[in-house]
Amino acid sequence: PVFPLGTNNIGEFLAIVHALAQFSKDKPDLTIYTDSRIAMGWIKRRKCRSKLPHNQKTDKLFQVIARAENWLKANSWTNPIKKWETKKWGEIPADFGRK
Repeated sequence: PVFPLGTNNIGEFLAIVHALAQFSKDKPDLTIYTDSRIAMGWIKRRKCRSKLPHNQKTDKLFQVIARAENWLKANSWTNPIKKWETKKWGEIPADFGRK
């Protein structure tokens, strides 16, 4: 889905949750990398703590966030989530050169 408003950290949070849900079925040991320490913290707390206002333009995004938080609260995973070390390794490939 495309959302009219959002943040990079929300996008990273949702991507990690999606990866955890997918990999928990068939790749429970696969490492997930992110360059967002904030998203990693939200995963650890099982709660997205974005300051993005919840309004008409962001309502559908917040519905997706709520589903992700519910998945995190109802499930466990063994996939390691690690910080991508941009200074050492360069831009994370998932950014597709868009920075």
